[in-house]
Amino acid sequence: MSVWETVLTIFCMGGVSLLTRSFFVVTEREVPIPAWLRQGLRHAPLGALAAVVAPEILMQQGHLLNHWQDARLGAALAATLVYIWRRDILWTIVAGTVVMVALRVGLGW
Repeated sequence: MSVWETVLTIFCMGGVSLLTRSFFVVTEREVPIPAWLRQGLRHAPLGALAAVVAPEILMQQGHLLNHWQDARLGAALAATLVYIWRRDILWTIVAGTVVMVALRVGLGW
C-alpha cells in the first residue's frame, strides 16, 4: 500500500466510526427501537465481554488448550465461584489474581 492509500484508509475508517457512533446523538428526536431489539441490546456488553475473555482463557497461541493444568482455568473458576458467592467485582478480581499467581508461582503452571 502506498502512503496515500494508507492515509485514505485511516480517514475512511475514522469517518465510518464517527458516523456509526454519532448516529443516535445527531438526530433531533429519539429513534424508535422495537422492544425486542432494546431487550437484546441490554445483553450486548456481556456478549462482547465474553467474546474477548473466553478465547483468552481457553486458547493458547491460537489453539484450544489440550490440558487442564493451566493457571487461567483455575483463576477463572475461582473468580466465577467468588462472584456467585459475594456478587462483588473487587473480590472477584482479587480471587482470580491470587489463584492465578499461586498456580503459576507455586505449581509452575
